[in-house]
Amino acid sequence: MVLYVFDGSFEGLLTAVFESYERKHKHVQLIWDKLHQPSMLADEHIVISDEQKAQRVWTALKKKLDMRWSNSFYTSYLSEDAQAFNDLFGFAHYIFDNPEGAYKNFGNPFVIAIDKMAHKVSRERHRMKAFIRFQKTADGIYYCPIEPDFNVLPLIAKFFKDRYADQQWIIYDVRRKYGLFYDLKSVEEITYEFVSEIDTRSVQLPKNLTDDKEELAAILWNDYFKSTNIPARKNMKLHLQHVPKRYWKYLTEKF
Repeated sequence: MVLYVFDGSFEGLLTAVFESYERKHKHVQLIWDKLHQPSMLADEHIVISDEQKAQRVWTALKKKLDMRWSNSFYTSYLSEDAQAFNDLFGFAHYIFDNPEGAYKNFGNPFVIAIDKMAHKVSRERHRMKAFIRFQKTADGIYYCPIEPDFNVLPLIAKFFKDRYADQQWIIYDVRRKYGLFYDLKSVEEITYEFVSEIDTRSVQLPKNLTDDKEELAAILWNDYFKSTNIPARKNMKLHLQHVPKRYWKYLTEKF
């Protein structure tokens, strides 16, 4: 068994696949470098992300997968799960080493694992679409902090660009310390420095950073939510199933 230590990037994962074929290593365990603990006994290979190698693997992989499975592969990667990384590595080998349509074989453990993980990440993506609540800043930019279980920002960028095409907005992932900024033309990735004036640990912006009408808008939304809620039909078990409690602190109607 050879340990392949990579940087956790999608490019790095694909580079690892390329180099495993290049080096003819049949038994490989992929290790995310931030979880790696060096060992004197293990046979290790440090994977240096290579754009050209990664692109060759990704192009070849997409030729053997349909659109749905290409998306599932990338979506599963966004889970940032150590086991998922190994499953993706094994899945890529399984696809390359077998005839066309191998991804249809749900008897293969890698196929099942990737399908399940992609569904988990997709559920988180849908929740972000439903639960994001923007606050308008004094600069006229709409801001929302989020803390998803998975790295879903790449999956929701187009949705919010299309839905809020006429306003500038920032969606900032507190856990991963990066975000998306839409400037009315395009969406770009931003780092913490871009929002350094904001306490990203706080759900609500301080009054000195919010638009004068933001407090009133929050009150109106809260009142609307309460007025449409029918106590006699309240089903907390079902409510928690659709709106897990960990999201409540970001919902204006829960303030």
